[in-house]
Amino acid sequence: MGIWIPVAKRGDLEDGDVIEAVVGDHILAVYRLRDEYFVTDGICTHQLAHLADGLVVGRIIECPKHQGRFDVRSGAPKGAPASTALHTYPVRVEGEDICAKLDGVKRDS
Repeated sequence: MGIWIPVAKRGDLEDGDVIEAVVGDHILAVYRLRDEYFVTDGICTHQLAHLADGLVVGRIIECPKHQGRFDVRSGAPKGAPASTALHTYPVRVEGEDICAKLDGVKRDS
């Protein structure tokens, strides 16, 4: 279940970039790795920092607050102090829109 919601435009991201997207009251992080896009929850599971303020190195996002690391493809924690995975979302590109399949997240009217 879930609905596909545009969260960014392809032109919003360069290779190795991360940006924040807000859908309703849900904060997401949108990543571009070469010609692939990924979407995770946008808040670090360790200390609630915004991951879009972090650094992407390869497939890893590093939290700006305490340098916890996560794999953007799976959400898996890859470095202390992060120990709880990020939620990830299926992604597809529709024209210029990067869309994520979001369960239980309502689109603003």
